[in-house]
Amino acid sequence: MSDFPTAVKIAKKGAWQGAADHVALDYEGRFLRRKRLVAASGVGFLVDLPEVANLTGGEAFVLADGRFIEVRPALEPVLVIRGDLARLAWHIGNRHTPCQIGTDRLVIRADHVLEGMLKGLGAQVSPGVEPFQPEGGAYGMGRTMGHEHGHSHHHGDGHSHSHASHHHDHA
Repeated sequence: MSDFPTAVKIAKKGAWQGAADHVALDYEGRFLRRKRLVAASGVGFLVDLPEVANLTGGEAFVLADGRFIEVRPALEPVLVIRGDLARLAWHIGNRHTPCQIGTDRLVIRADHVLEGMLKGLGAQVSPGVEPFQPEGGAYGMGRTMGHEHGHSHHHGDGHSHSHASHHHDHA
């Protein structure tokens, strides 16, 4: 039993009004089923949904007492990419990396490995801090689920590890 109010459902964007409070969640945080959150006012609440939800912002958690807590995308570190967008988007997609697509730019979450790859392809890459709203998965729903393609990470502590334990073809 929790001492915190519980949100057991989500009101879709446009299907609710009058939230007095909000919670800002980053891209990963907007994919949840059960989690304790703290709203901007400092009120803690427990999200306990029947299934995993993929929130984009504008929805509201509906607390058991009838209050609404609006979901807003949080600011997070991103890379803003300009250049040959079609070609760069292909390379980003080939890495299964969530990407926000605009008419004059692409936006991905900050990643030093991808930044180096994109600069090597001639992209203009600049860091930013903004809400990250990538394209949905296939048919515009859900999420793309990224995974690594065998590059190594150096941690500055004298060791590194590779994520090359699996392979697959991209036809």
